[in-house]
Amino acid sequence: MPAIAPAPLLPPRPRTVAAPAATIGVVAFPGINPFHLAVPGLVFGVDRGLGDTPRDRLLVGAAVPGRCPTSGGYALEIDHDFAALAACDMVIVPSWTDPDDEPDAALLDLLREAHGRGARIVGLCLGTFVVAAAGLLDGRAATTHWAAAEILAARHPAITVRPEVLYVDEGDVVTAAGVAAGLDCCLHLLRTRHGAEVANRVARRLVVSPHRQGGQAQFIEQPVRPGPEVDRFARVLDAVRARLDRPHSLDATAAAASMSRRSFVRHFRRATGTSFAAWLRHQRLTAAQRLLETTDRPIEAIAAAVGFGSAVSLREAFERSFGTSPSRWRATFASREPAGSGAERRTAVVETAHAAVQSNPRHSVATAKRMA
Repeated sequence: MPAIAPAPLLPPRPRTVAAPAATIGVVAFPGINPFHLAVPGLVFGVDRGLGDTPRDRLLVGAAVPGRCPTSGGYALEIDHDFAALAACDMVIVPSWTDPDDEPDAALLDLLREAHGRGARIVGLCLGTFVVAAAGLLDGRAATTHWAAAEILAARHPAITVRPEVLYVDEGDVVTAAGVAAGLDCCLHLLRTRHGAEVANRVARRLVVSPHRQGGQAQFIEQPVRPGPEVDRFARVLDAVRARLDRPHSLDATAAAASMSRRSFVRHFRRATGTSFAAWLRHQRLTAAQRLLETTDRPIEAIAAAVGFGSAVSLREAFERSFGTSPSRWRATFASREPAGSGAERRTAVVETAHAAVQSNPRHSVATAKRMA
């Protein structure tokens, strides 16, 4: 069995062109898990109540329309066939029955045809096996549920399998890990189309974390035990997040948590699934995105407020992480609501929820659901 490649932090690749309403197709099949099928609909298929953002159209299709039994013991009525999905702007395979089950030729042809037309193809959880069978992942990085990662690597040696990350965005093809990571991936896709502020509002309605990095670990072997040390650790992260304008070295932060550098690094990785440097960079970039989208503050002032120091450093960080500049990000995703509307109030609520969600490592370890 080939070795599975290590899992570096993989920066997302947002598209930075203002996105009109899209048609998003979701593949259904007999025996599908209802939760997996519902995940894309929770993000893309409902009225988000955002008058300034086009509502996407969601189509659920199967090889044969009509009654589709699910693993939940009940059946769903599917209205569309694969021909309808082939014309969509994005096609999502939300899961699959089993890694050993070969996808039908009609499903593989659907993915190849849609991809050939320029559609974005997404495989969530075991849906990655279907995308791989269509030949769309050869020479690329991909992920799937951690329990099936070795099978994927053995069956498709041309794929660089990242078994520990939540999702991998290769631009035209995106793959995600198991279950709750599908929500993270769909929120990421929403963010690349409509910006961080819109994704944050939707995440708040779903009561989930506004943004978990794609490179964050899928699972943590040893959950952090509640206690004074964990509370002190969480308070330190709160303090860092509240003052992103200040420098935060690893040594100083460890000392603030009354830990040695080595203990802090180990504790941080166990609690969050990532490194302190990557976490801090992510916090700074996320804060910059929200300020660019919801305020008219100068870019130099935003750079200073989130800790990049200068507009030049902020531009370099945006180019490396998002392939665009802060100015273009603002032009693409800035709120179009007039001053004095509910935009500022909603932004404040989202930021409060974001802080509450991200501040306590116990929440991120224990469950995919968050309290907002």
